[in-house]
Amino acid sequence: MTESTINLLGTQYPLIQAPMAGVQDSKLAIAVSEAGGLGSVPCGMLSIEQIVHEIKMMESATNKPFNLNFFCHKPEPYDSIRQNKWQKRLQPYFTELGAEINSNDKQASRMPFSHDIADAIEPFKPQLISFHFGLPGKDLMQRIKGWGGKVISSATTAEEAAWLEANGADGIIAQGLEAGGHRGMFLSTSLSKQTTMTALLPQILSSVNLPVIAAGGITNNDEVKNALALGASAVQVGTAYLLCTEATTSDLHRDAIKNRERSETAVTNIFSGKPARGIINRAMKEVGLMSELAPGFPHTSIEMSQLRLHSQKLGRDDFIPLWCGENMESCSEACASVITKQLVYGL
Repeated sequence: MTESTINLLGTQYPLIQAPMAGVQDSKLAIAVSEAGGLGSVPCGMLSIEQIVHEIKMMESATNKPFNLNFFCHKPEPYDSIRQNKWQKRLQPYFTELGAEINSNDKQASRMPFSHDIADAIEPFKPQLISFHFGLPGKDLMQRIKGWGGKVISSATTAEEAAWLEANGADGIIAQGLEAGGHRGMFLSTSLSKQTTMTALLPQILSSVNLPVIAAGGITNNDEVKNALALGASAVQVGTAYLLCTEATTSDLHRDAIKNRERSETAVTNIFSGKPARGIINRAMKEVGLMSELAPGFPHTSIEMSQLRLHSQKLGRDDFIPLWCGENMESCSEACASVITKQLVYGL
């Protein structure tokens, strides 16, 4: 690692465990940090009380560096007309499952970074915070820098990387199209500009003067070495940890990853309203990968979350967002420390 990367991450290895909301908590982050990587806690779907709890869990279990990850999107207003059209599209599935749409539910669970959150976490002075969907406002960035915190964020194009550098980021995550979960897109909504990690990385490296972390399709030691050889200062890995013992990945999600007949993934907006990569399931096939009916982020998730709960009770993954990167062949059910060492050393 370069000196700038060591100063940024503070870790033994140039490896960040990707924050994966819904399939992990601090337990996974602790294990990775203790193993020499940078453990990440996804905070975008947690309440302020839950965020504080996770920080306390991290600090009580490890003195190693860790990362707190937040969304910084601008929530689109709830559009009742658009939401009603979405409900009508999904009504046949509710009928099939013998359930009713809860039309009174108008709250989605994804919360952007705010002064209220900053108030709660500032006493802990977290040293590294990562963002998805750009950066928060200048006042919030100043607060983080004021307590000595560093900031990294995802870029899916060279233009986004340059914007992040100009607006105060200390490092850039080059998120290739292979990556699982939500695309970090924030300057454009067009998927036509999204490229693979190996194509994106050199573009970003030539656009910024910051440490660049490669993400997307990295699940084994050879891929780690390839990314570093291309000029990345570090790598961010998520999919490789989905089956590990510390992850909270559901049994249905785990079964889908292990089922080699279902190894195809695709980018879809039907679970949240923003493009995200997951294993193709019934909802993606029938509702469509990129549906024009999907309401704005994160309101699309309201009805889909209801369907998810109903189908899970029947042991079906039809309406579950099975977030996963393109390369799942190297996924292992080992503990996170072993997986971390395998990524670094190829043991």
